[in-house]
Amino acid sequence: MKLPTKAPLTILGAAFALSLPTQAYALSCDEIMNMVNVNVPANIVVQTMKDSGDVFGSDDISCLTSRGAPSEVVAQAKRMSAGPEPEPEAAPTRAVQGREAAPSAPANRMDADDDVIGGRSTKRQSAYEDLPEKGNDAADPDAIKDAIKLLKAKKPLTASYQLYNMLEDNRFPEHATKIHYYLARSLQELEMYHTAQYHYMQVVKKGPSNPYFSYALPKLVAIARFTGDDSELMRIVSKIPPDSFPRGAKNHMFYLLGVRSYDKESLSKARKYFSQVSTKSPLYLKSEYYRGTIYNEQGKLKSAVRSFRDVYREEVSIANNARDLREVEKIKDLALMNVARIYYGIERFDEATKYYDLVPRQSKYWAESLFESAWSNFMQNNLNHSLGQVLTVQSPFFDQDEFLPEATVLRALTFFNLCQYDEVEKMLLDFESTHRTMQTEMKDFVKDYSSQEGSQMADQAWNTYFGSQRKIESVLPKSLFNKILRNQSLAGLVNHMNLMDQEIALIDQQKQRWSEGVGTYLKKIIEADRQRYEKRAGRILLSEMANNYNQISNLMTQSEIIRFEVVDAQRVDYQYKARNVDLASAESRYQIDFATAVEFIYWPFNGEFWEDELEYYHYTEKSTCK
Repeated sequence: MKLPTKAPLTILGAAFALSLPTQAYALSCDEIMNMVNVNVPANIVVQTMKDSGDVFGSDDISCLTSRGAPSEVVAQAKRMSAGPEPEPEAAPTRAVQGREAAPSAPANRMDADDDVIGGRSTKRQSAYEDLPEKGNDAADPDAIKDAIKLLKAKKPLTASYQLYNMLEDNRFPEHATKIHYYLARSLQELEMYHTAQYHYMQVVKKGPSNPYFSYALPKLVAIARFTGDDSELMRIVSKIPPDSFPRGAKNHMFYLLGVRSYDKESLSKARKYFSQVSTKSPLYLKSEYYRGTIYNEQGKLKSAVRSFRDVYREEVSIANNARDLREVEKIKDLALMNVARIYYGIERFDEATKYYDLVPRQSKYWAESLFESAWSNFMQNNLNHSLGQVLTVQSPFFDQDEFLPEATVLRALTFFNLCQYDEVEKMLLDFESTHRTMQTEMKDFVKDYSSQEGSQMADQAWNTYFGSQRKIESVLPKSLFNKILRNQSLAGLVNHMNLMDQEIALIDQQKQRWSEGVGTYLKKIIEADRQRYEKRAGRILLSEMANNYNQISNLMTQSEIIRFEVVDAQRVDYQYKARNVDLASAESRYQIDFATAVEFIYWPFNGEFWEDELEYYHYTEKSTCK
C-alpha cells in the first residue's frame, strides 16, 4: 500500500462546487475570497455577487484587490458599488453575465451611436489594432468592406448581423473564410466566445496557406486560455506543421504537442516539444513539470528531482494576472510533492517528510501532502505523528473537498502496529460498510456505458450526475466529485459549458431583429457543440469513476486482509496471556504516563476541531504489543 514509486502527473485544474445557492444573500469580502480560494470559477463568483443584490463599498473593493481576487470579481464589485461606473476592460477578461437589454438604435443599424451592447459601452482603444491588413483589400465587395468598417468603428453587433447575412445567403463564396474571420472577431467583441471559437476554427481548418490562418489561430489560443479548455485545439494540433505556428500561438501549441505525445507515451518526443516552450510563457513551469515527470518515468531520478526543484525555485513575474499567479502557486506545490514522492519511492522517508512539510497550509494540495506525509511517518515508525496527520485530513474542514478513503486504512494499519486490535476491527468494518455501497454504485454506473453503444451515449453519463435534473439518488460523497473535477481537461470542459449557458442568455438579451436571425443561428451551433462537449466530459467522468472504483476495490481487499491479520494476532495475544497469568494484575498495578517535552504545551483533544489546530494533533497511544 505504498505510494507510487513513480511520481504521477497530478492533474492541475480547478475544483468546482456541484451547486451554489440561488437565493440572494449578503456577501462579504471574506465570503467572496473563500469561493475564490477553493477555485470556484470566477464567472460563477461574479453571478453569485450579482444575485446577492449587494452594494459594495470602497472597503470591500480594497479588500478584494489587496487579497488578489480575480480582476473580473473586482470589476463586478466596482459595478455594484455606489460610485461611478468603471471603464470597461479589453476582452477577453471575463465571462459575460446577464445584462439589461440594449437601448433602441436607428433603424438602419443594430448599434446605438456608442455601440452599447447589453448595457455598457464597448469603447476600447486597442481592441482592433491587430485586424489584418487584408481587411482593407480594395478588391473586396462593398458589403464586406462596410462590415469591416463597422467593426473598426466599434459596432460589432451591426457588423455581425451583416456578416451573418452574407454567410446565410452564400453571397460571396470566394470570400467565405474572410467572412468567418470577421464574424468571429465581431462575436469575440460581443463576448460570445464559444461561437467566436467556432468561426475561428472554420478559418484554421483551411490550413496555413490561408492568409487569415496566422490571425485566427492566436485568437483560438486566447479563447482556450480564457475558458481553460484546450479540447478543440487538441483536435487539430497534430495536423498543423510546427513551423507554421504563428508567433502568438507557438508556445501554447508546442505545449499541447508535448501533452499529446506524453499521453501517447512518446516520452522523448514529448520532452522535445516541452523544451520548445519559451521561458517567458505562462506555460513554461507546466512544461518543466511535465519534463520532471517524464524523467521520473524514464527512471532518471536525479534529473527528475532537478527539474521539480527548478520549478519550485523559479522566480516568475506575471503582472496583474491573479489567475496565472494561482496556477504558478499550484504547480510549485505539486513540484514539492513530487520530489517528496521520489524520495518516498527510494525509501528515504526522512527526506520525503521534509519536502511534504514545505507545502504551505494555504495550498490547494495541503491536505493531500499531509496524508502522504502520514505514510512517510508511518514508514519511519512515527506512529503517533502519523495518526495526528490522519486526524487532520479526516477533520470536517476537508469533508467536502478531499476524498481520501485510504486514510482510514492507514489509520487502521497504525493502530494494528500498536496492537490495538479491537479498534482496528471496528474501524475497518465501518469502512467496508460505508464504501461497499459506493463501490456498487460506481461499478453499475461504469458498466452501463462499457459497451460501444454505451460509449456513444457518454453525454447521458455526464447528465446522470451533472445535468440540470439529476437522474439518480447517489450515495457518492461530494468530495469524490470534487476530486474528479480536479481533472484539468474535465474542469476546462465544465467551465466552457458554463460559458455556453451564459452566451445563450446574452443572445436572448439582444435586439429582436438580431436575436431572431444571428441569435437563432448561434444557438444551433451551441446546441450541437454542447452535446459533443457533454460526451467528452462523460467519457472523462467514466474514466475517473472507473479509477476510483478500482481504488475502492483494492482498499476493500486490503481491509479484509488486515482484519484477517487482526484475528491471527489476537489468537497469538490470547495464547501469550494464557501462558503469563500474572500479566493482567501486573499491568493494572503499573499505569505508566510518559512525560512530554518541556518545549511543548499539550491540550487534551475534546472532539472539537479548530482550524488553527490543524496539523498540530499528536496522539499519545502506547503500544500494547508483547
